Amino acid sequence: QVQLVESGGGSVQAGGSLRLSCVASADTFSTFYTAWFRQAPGEEREGVAAIHRNGTTVYLDSVKGRFTASRDNVKNTLYLQMNSLEPEDTGMYTCAAGPGYTSDWWPFLESFYDYWGQGTQVTVSS
Repeated sequence: QVQLVESGGGSVQAGGSLRLSCVASADTFSTFYTAWFRQAPGEEREGVAAIHRNGTTVYLDSVKGRFTASRDNVKNTLYLQMNSLEPEDTGMYTCAAGPGYTSDWWPFLESFYDYWGQGTQVTVSS
């Protein structure tokens, strides 16, 4: 069973930055598809950024130009650099990973991912 452990959340003022990390226990991490999701209170969980195992990265429209997702396959770690944070970015951020079982990539489809972290809270005040 693969474990994912996030860190780096916190409380910041609007315009600030945070860097989230997600460490995976799997040596096969480099073969995984990975993603960051977030859920605001009372809202559905939504995909924020996803990285194909070939390195292709996609973003939620509202975070483009502000967030950067990356991964270090040697350290088995996924990152999310968040700049110019807005109050609307507040939520529980969770990383997800999985080997994928189809030839298609569904970056923001929750069922595409087998493994999930516990989440780290991000709070942005105005």
